[in-house]
Amino acid sequence: MEKNTILAIVLSSLVLIGFMFLQTYLNPPVDYPVEEVVRDLENTPFIANEENAQNNLEKMVHLEDFAEEVSISEEKILIETNNAKITLSNRGGDIVDFELKNHLDGDKGVQMADSISEINRAFSLSFGSYNSKIIDDLFQVNKINDYTYGFYKKFRLAKADGSFDTFTLIKQYTFHPDDYLFQLDVIIDGLENSNSAFSELNLNGKAYTLRTSPQIGPHYDKKKDRYENRTFMSYTKDKRKKQLLGDNATKEYSNPYTWTGIAGKYFTILVHPQNPETMGPSLYSTKIEKNDYTNAQVFLTRNAISQKNNKDTYYIYVGPRTDKDLKKYNLLSENNWGLSNIRFDDSLQSSGILSWLEIFMKAIMQVFYKIIPNWGVSIILMTILLKLALFPLTKKSSVSTLKMQEIQPRMKEIQDKYKDKPDKLNMELAKLYKETGYNPMMGCLPLLIQFPLIIAMFNLFNNYFEFRGAMFIPGWIPDLSQGDSLYVLGFSLPFLGNHLRLLPVIYVISQLLFGKITQSNAAAGANATQMKIMTMGMPLFFFFIFYNAPAGLLLYWTISNLLQLVQQLAINKMMKEKKAEIEGNIIPAFSPKKKK
Repeated sequence: MEKNTILAIVLSSLVLIGFMFLQTYLNPPVDYPVEEVVRDLENTPFIANEENAQNNLEKMVHLEDFAEEVSISEEKILIETNNAKITLSNRGGDIVDFELKNHLDGDKGVQMADSISEINRAFSLSFGSYNSKIIDDLFQVNKINDYTYGFYKKFRLAKADGSFDTFTLIKQYTFHPDDYLFQLDVIIDGLENSNSAFSELNLNGKAYTLRTSPQIGPHYDKKKDRYENRTFMSYTKDKRKKQLLGDNATKEYSNPYTWTGIAGKYFTILVHPQNPETMGPSLYSTKIEKNDYTNAQVFLTRNAISQKNNKDTYYIYVGPRTDKDLKKYNLLSENNWGLSNIRFDDSLQSSGILSWLEIFMKAIMQVFYKIIPNWGVSIILMTILLKLALFPLTKKSSVSTLKMQEIQPRMKEIQDKYKDKPDKLNMELAKLYKETGYNPMMGCLPLLIQFPLIIAMFNLFNNYFEFRGAMFIPGWIPDLSQGDSLYVLGFSLPFLGNHLRLLPVIYVISQLLFGKITQSNAAAGANATQMKIMTMGMPLFFFFIFYNAPAGLLLYWTISNLLQLVQQLAINKMMKEKKAEIEGNIIPAFSPKKKK
């Protein structure tokens, strides 16, 4: 194997490995000090429950008046839209179940309110900061319509002079039958009692903290599925913050935001306060609370409230992380909430400045999918198309390698002759390159040109939502977003898991064959050792790295390798004929036309 060939392979391998680790290994969250996110305060909290419930907010939430105490029991309310089944509880007025109907996790819908516990429920409130315990009291319930429910409870706030401020806390949910987004109104009303001089809700500069769900689905094992992740995200004024989450870490994010939330590989929860200027810092947490399953949760703090009557509105998206579902909140005409330019679509995974390549490749695959409705076939057809388009570059790289072999003896002579005269050496080498038509960059330039494509391909095939649940071959590749599986073992193998997979084996064989046909017979000694390491060691290394990779991603790389084999065989034949022609051993079957 020639020097520049080895260099090209090493360079491509390092780039690919580096990008892989960047995406899945080398971009973990910063290790922040572990804190208890949900815990009881050491001191008695200022907030205490009021015994009697009363309501004067007919215009606001359309509740009936309750002149005397009403007995309250725990109640669960089921709301079903075309997209989800949501279970509300009057304990805290929280969400305890949020199942997406149209997206499966096994035989059930994806659960977006996962890891719910007695001390941590979805969209619960705590008075003051995030480290206060959630409000666990039973609320009165008011059904406004099939998609709108209100929960209300009276509280009192101890003042410095020993008196109390009385106010009513109201949480009102509004859903839409055809939308993944819902509206949550948090109302603080201190006007209900004329004898009360309610002034403010201020607990160390905070009024309350709203939290998202402890975890979002689908449930995954972090030790086995290294391609799944949870990411904290925040957006404001075209600036994004993204942080992959580790275990048992908390971090306060003090910058202002238009929206914030948690995203998985395919699903996300995003919260947009209607008035972001009223919000304090957000905080993300990965505290393990239940079944050793790491939470992934965001806390939104509301600054102190000084008016007697206050209504905060939050628009909350709970659904798939897809372009078509997230972009509609940028235009008034495309959503049901009168929202515009929210930019939820900035939460999408992309290759950054290379995202246009993803868009282009998606468009190609969608065309193939319309012809043959199988995403696996679309991957294969697009890979063939790309290989054909890039073949001229591959050919030029191989021809450049041949020319380098031809002029190697003359290069050696020049290097020996002018080893003490670097300027003269460079001049003579440049002269040699010009005479022979050799471009030293041509060997690696085609590979460098393909690197952006490799990066875009990795992100596309690893995260494309349409691949989730998409079957390629029944019984072998039932889901392109997961690794292929021939058989499930009753035990786990180190680094591999309990699935016997075929795609990684085919991938490694294709890599070994490619190395075999590209190696030089003239190599000996140290070069022979290097060749053996490259042709045998690297494919085996990739075998373990890619063994549990999504089938869509590995299918692309495997088909690409097989096509590369065919191309290389054709190139080798062409180079052999060209070399024989140069050496005068044979009469060429054809020759290019000379320029006049």
